[in-house]
Amino acid sequence: MKKSKDGIKLASPKVRKFARELGANVVQIPGTQRAGRVSEEDVKNFIKSQVTVNKGSIEKKEYKEEFSHKEFGEIELKDIPRVKRLSGPQLVRSWTEIPHVTQHDEIDVTEMEQFRSSLYDYYSGELIKVTPLAFIAKALVSALKEFPNFNASIDPNQNKIIYKKYFHIGFAVDTPHGLMVPKIRNVDQMSIKEIGEALKKTSKLCRELKIDKKDFFGGSMTISSLGGIGGTFFTPIINPPEVAILGVGKSFDRLVKIKNKIISRKILPISLSYDHRIIDGAEGARFCVYLGKCLGKDFAFKLAV
Repeated sequence: MKKSKDGIKLASPKVRKFARELGANVVQIPGTQRAGRVSEEDVKNFIKSQVTVNKGSIEKKEYKEEFSHKEFGEIELKDIPRVKRLSGPQLVRSWTEIPHVTQHDEIDVTEMEQFRSSLYDYYSGELIKVTPLAFIAKALVSALKEFPNFNASIDPNQNKIIYKKYFHIGFAVDTPHGLMVPKIRNVDQMSIKEIGEALKKTSKLCRELKIDKKDFFGGSMTISSLGGIGGTFFTPIINPPEVAILGVGKSFDRLVKIKNKIISRKILPISLSYDHRIIDGAEGARFCVYLGKCLGKDFAFKLAV
């Protein structure tokens, strides 16, 4: 392992910080630059080398901590929940194999929220409660039709892109057993109310561990919503073989000036992660803009159809 004359590993402060953030020791990383200097690419390759893919399963190299946790105080050992054990390798595979790009945007959903709160049953006169997620799913389908690269998967064996003609939307469901991502089939053929009912039914099946295994596969794109908990922007991890995922934060009120008047508008923060191998930044930005129009005042009422 090459080092500088004074025995210190050559790497810029930026690279050292990058390595620390990924949990790597720069001293252990082979440098490919002049005089053995370590680059960011060297750090990435080193991290990837710590995970080996063997017949579809992911095996992590074992590391031994220099000091045991119990040497510093009382600890408690618990088993990792089964759902998290199963999803862990998938997340590692996604993060290490897919070049993620995440774009953040804000969507004005004032009219959509007004329309949602005004829905009622024509016969009984009772208000119809529909989650905003149903409207977002309907808008997402419209965006997928406009931007087919987002409704695709990469076939690494044939080096081709698979374009899907169906619209099966995945939803991240928070359960006591861990996060699950079931798919709701043919969302393009559903009304807002039907999507809302399907969301409730599917979430219940997940919490009761009665969901069919096949329902976790064959998706177009996934929505991960934290709106019911809180927070604004985050970096959702793509659920392969899908190539994009939409993160949704908690909507908030913002005062804006329109025609010399200060009014309050409802703003929805979104975070879009996509596979940079087939989706570039310009297309990602256009996707966000189009989605904003679908959830804005010009399209909000059409989504209910």
